[in-house]
Amino acid sequence: MKIVNLALANIKKGKGAAISLFILIFIAALLLNVGMTVISKMNTFYDDKVEELHDAHVNIIMNSSEYKPSYEDFLKNYSGVSETETEQIILMNTAKFRYGDSDLSLGAAILNADTSRRFSPLKLIEKLDSINSQDMYVPYSFKTSGGYKLGDNFTINYQDKDYSYRIAGFFEVTMMGTNNNGMMKFILPDSDYHQLSDKLGKTADGILMSASLTDSTQSAELLNDYNKQFSHPHWGADIAMMKSVNTMTVNIVAMILVAFAAVIVLVSLIVIKFRVTNSIDDGMVNIGVLKAVGYTSWQIIASMALQFMLIALSAGVIGVLISYTVMPVFGGIISSLAGLQWSQSFDIAINLVSILVVVVLVLTVALLSSSRIRKLHPVAALRGGIMTHSFKKNLFPLEKGKGGLHFVLACKTMITNSRQNIMIAIIIAAITFASIFSIVLYYNVAVDKTAFIHLVGSETSNVVVQSNHDVDSDKLLADIEQMDGVTKTALLEYITATIDGQSVYMSISDDYSKLNNNVVYKGRNPQYDNEIAVSGAMAKLLHKSIGDTVKVEMNDVSRQFLITGLSQSLNYMGKITSVTLPGVQHLIPDYTGTIINVYLKDVGNADFIRDFKAKYGTLIKDITDVDEMLASQSSVYISAVLSVMVTILAITVLVVALILYLVIKTMILKRKRDFGILKATGYTTLQLMTQIVLSFVPVVIVGAIIGGVLGSLCTNSVLTLLLSGAGVYNVQFIVNIPLIVVLCVGLIVLAYLISMLVARRIKRITAYGLITE
Repeated sequence: MKIVNLALANIKKGKGAAISLFILIFIAALLLNVGMTVISKMNTFYDDKVEELHDAHVNIIMNSSEYKPSYEDFLKNYSGVSETETEQIILMNTAKFRYGDSDLSLGAAILNADTSRRFSPLKLIEKLDSINSQDMYVPYSFKTSGGYKLGDNFTINYQDKDYSYRIAGFFEVTMMGTNNNGMMKFILPDSDYHQLSDKLGKTADGILMSASLTDSTQSAELLNDYNKQFSHPHWGADIAMMKSVNTMTVNIVAMILVAFAAVIVLVSLIVIKFRVTNSIDDGMVNIGVLKAVGYTSWQIIASMALQFMLIALSAGVIGVLISYTVMPVFGGIISSLAGLQWSQSFDIAINLVSILVVVVLVLTVALLSSSRIRKLHPVAALRGGIMTHSFKKNLFPLEKGKGGLHFVLACKTMITNSRQNIMIAIIIAAITFASIFSIVLYYNVAVDKTAFIHLVGSETSNVVVQSNHDVDSDKLLADIEQMDGVTKTALLEYITATIDGQSVYMSISDDYSKLNNNVVYKGRNPQYDNEIAVSGAMAKLLHKSIGDTVKVEMNDVSRQFLITGLSQSLNYMGKITSVTLPGVQHLIPDYTGTIINVYLKDVGNADFIRDFKAKYGTLIKDITDVDEMLASQSSVYISAVLSVMVTILAITVLVVALILYLVIKTMILKRKRDFGILKATGYTTLQLMTQIVLSFVPVVIVGAIIGGVLGSLCTNSVLTLLLSGAGVYNVQFIVNIPLIVVLCVGLIVLAYLISMLVARRIKRITAYGLITE
């Protein structure tokens, strides 16, 4: 009971410091619990949704004219397949519709709501009370990131004709529910479905084949084997790829939160070290009295540790509880990215781990910091810790010091409190680094997207043209290059292949040097017909490196290729390889490229597309405005990263304010008599405030510079570490130095203003007040 009373007395004595520490630990526990909960739940989130919605693990779509019964037989007889289904759909190979702030061109698979199906039965999460003609059900992502709500008008443009509907409901779907896989699913009531089918005719008749497996992780292998068996390019998606694509960004956001929580915990531990050391120095005489009246060293240490453990425990518990009120914000981010509802649940195990991590770390630091009490003899403690003498070198003697009197006094204060200032510098450096990390991430996702888009693996051309298979692509390339505003063209498309027994996605180009996005981070792109670049993830899996050879198989034809470079991409789970057009023709002799990237200058995309359709419209299957598509697809990532950046910057401001408040207030209390004497000798409050600020601002400047330099140099390295599991080994995000300078200057100005504000407490100190106390 004595120990508890001592602990409570210490907390009561330093209420301001206790509150500051409480807020820091509260923030750390909140962020830690949110991050750990999201990471833990995302491991099973997608699989749980597939089971809940009874979605397929593989979807394959084609025009009805291309369908053969052998395709369905392949799925039925494939090892591990537990269930298959084939149904008629309306297929718009390229449909255009509004999504977010821009128009999006994607494939549209339109299903009949009244068709009885085993996979993905219609389950609306929101719907209108009454259904009318010209109603449509759309994926949930249209609400979370597309900007639509129930009752809104939705228009699909297909073959230059508009088809308008009213949104009557939203549904969840795991594979065709977002805008990042080339195909989206829509559902029409029976009468509207047949009406649209009649309007479009047989050319829009499509087939959707679905399959589920006993082991969903084999879905990518099934799709790859299907593509190997049947050379006809059909649209396909597997659950493993969709899970990887849609959860990757969420996991990165969660890891950033956990990392920032770790920074806040570190700050809290440094503050506790400072508080314990300061408490021992200030309460030296009290410690001597306690020892003299019979308290043991361990009882005094236990009382100090207990006060911090009580603060940590209460802040941790409240932080974890409050985290469930902010969890819906991150649930909204997940819903935007994945197009699926995030259901919040209470996870007692993660909650306990979050609290335990914080409390154990706090307790450990408190015990270690207060262990010096054991060495204090009661007599020495009663003397204020002085054993024989305690004289320190005067580094800034007033009679010899250079500079103004206030500056010299500030330097003396700064040197006297060197340990405290090192603590402040470390804290400022840590939170500056975290802030720069979030700003660099936001800048590259929202402002200058080039590096981010290249990291994903997308080529940043302006327009993509998909020609018909019977078109002479060389002649079409030459014709396009003669059009006004075209600076260059390049063939680039993807097919599936097998490399040393592993299924991969293979990019094919006539000249990789023409591409804006060089995905090779080590070595070079293939130039000759016997060369190949493989992803770093594949090289690691195959135990291969540059200079080794790999066996590439397609359609029962194989050939050895020499590895000339290692590439990276977040697309296709990092399983990307690159060969030249002559190289793939060794495996498929009659292969010709059909996907042409067009790069424009001084001409608008819309104008070029209009002119191209007028001249070559009969030669192509599709033409896509890449800039518009990338803008639409990146909007959900922008909102997610913006939320993270705002959170980190807000907490950074709060941490700076709390730390400076705690340190300056403590210093004023310790030097209360000194400040009273200085006032009695003629110093004004403003002069003393200036001295205090001058003793802290240089420390903040040093911390901000260190954090700024580390943030500039190490952000890409940290991102590489975070993304290495996804097959990325070299991140080259743009580090905008002027923006970082503005942030560092802003932190320094903030520190100055806060220091001046807190230092106003000196105004209450008077010589008369010290005499009468």
